[in-house]
Amino acid sequence: MTESDRRSGLVVEGLRKTYRNSVCALDRVDLHVLPGMYGLLGPNGAGKSTLMRTLATLQSPDSGSISLDGIDVLADPDYQRSRLGYLPQQIGSYPGVSARSLLDRFVWLKGHTDKTYRRHEVDRLLNRVNLADAAEQTVSTYSGGMLRRFGIALALIGSPRLLIVDEPTAGLDPVERNRFHHVLSDVAVDAIVLLSTHIVEDIENLCARLAIIDKGRIVAEGTTTDLIEACRGRLWEKVVPRGEDLPEALHVSARPTGTRVIVESDVQPGNGFEPHAPTLEDVYYLALATPLSMAAA
Repeated sequence: MTESDRRSGLVVEGLRKTYRNSVCALDRVDLHVLPGMYGLLGPNGAGKSTLMRTLATLQSPDSGSISLDGIDVLADPDYQRSRLGYLPQQIGSYPGVSARSLLDRFVWLKGHTDKTYRRHEVDRLLNRVNLADAAEQTVSTYSGGMLRRFGIALALIGSPRLLIVDEPTAGLDPVERNRFHHVLSDVAVDAIVLLSTHIVEDIENLCARLAIIDKGRIVAEGTTTDLIEACRGRLWEKVVPRGEDLPEALHVSARPTGTRVIVESDVQPGNGFEPHAPTLEDVYYLALATPLSMAAA
């Protein structure tokens, strides 16, 4: 990586974190994330949340480096915090406090004491996440989707350079998920948005580039297109009728007439298997089973 590259976007190199129970949550993680939407995909316990908390300066790594636009984040965490928006998995709320009042308080906590500025900022944020009509409603009565959008409004105070979003759509219905996707896509026009999730569909719909993490390591990284192309010609499928034994498979899914089985093989495995057009879900399973070596394109 050139010095010019290091001064653009978010650069993570050799990040390690081991907890007191000897669990290695991060093992030499390297990432270079430019403005736009970047996906971090992995199973529960893979290290995603540890990485998000570390990037948000909520905890320190054992070793490694983090820089944002060329500034050493570990040496100057306040630089990161002043340019950071963070939406964790869980969002708390205060009973009886409206969305407008709560947003106003958080804008004030960000150092904006002028009432006129705060009023305009709160209105801007509520409009951006489509909550203007519910501004006087208490946040504790919001639906799950509304609460996630309110969390984005909190994270967007001050127009952050880096927005970290941890498992944002878990539990949301399809309508709220689509609304949330629209908000994130809009934000990514001007900022670096790091989307951490175990939901493949979220990454597929939003991110042109992603990394897959498992057991604290990046096991695949690149554009969605390149990662899918790396699997082409290696996957085969067939539907096994109910009651028959299933062969060893990369992954399986239920079908009306039986179970669709997808296997990896360099040659046609016989027994009725046909070529399978790879998807990002296949990339995910293959990366977890056999880590891919793919350089950034």
